[in-house]
Amino acid sequence: MPHAVDRLLAALGLILLSPLILAAAIWIKLDSRGPVLYRQLRVGKDGREFEMLKLRTMRQGSDPVGVGTVVGEGDPRVTRPGELMRRTSFDEVPNLVNVLRGQMAIVGPRPALPAHLDYFDLHGHPRFDVLPGITGWAQVQGRTEITWPERVELDDWYVQHRTPKLDLRILWMTIVPVLKGEGVSPE
Repeated sequence: MPHAVDRLLAALGLILLSPLILAAAIWIKLDSRGPVLYRQLRVGKDGREFEMLKLRTMRQGSDPVGVGTVVGEGDPRVTRPGELMRRTSFDEVPNLVNVLRGQMAIVGPRPALPAHLDYFDLHGHPRFDVLPGITGWAQVQGRTEITWPERVELDDWYVQHRTPKLDLRILWMTIVPVLKGEGVSPE
């Protein structure tokens, strides 16, 4: 999708979801100490680093130790509001701010962690030719049920075949798993 459309959708999403965002922020503050927002360094288009924003779902100071640390069901680090937000992916809503800032798109490969750069050739890898997305082809193909190499392959396929029609298909395919809380990603 054109970036102007992404920004419009992000602005509308933030406006429409603002009452729920406020309620989530209050619940986070009442449930545990720490900030409402979680900021994580990610790598986007052209290898540029940026802070990706999420609603905090874990207790302060209990971030995963390494890349690929799975946050499973019943993990004691996850807060009560965090359980619901992770299941529904509502913790990702602040990514819309990243879209407004021009750091992310609505649809694209998920932004890489800096530690993932060992896996990629930063210059010449297709995923770094486009803005990373809130949702993407790999997410709608299985989210956490697929292996890391499969996710990379699916993201590469998306970059080579992306069209507004495919983006709309991905958005549609995102709705059902998110509402059902299926295959929630530990990212």
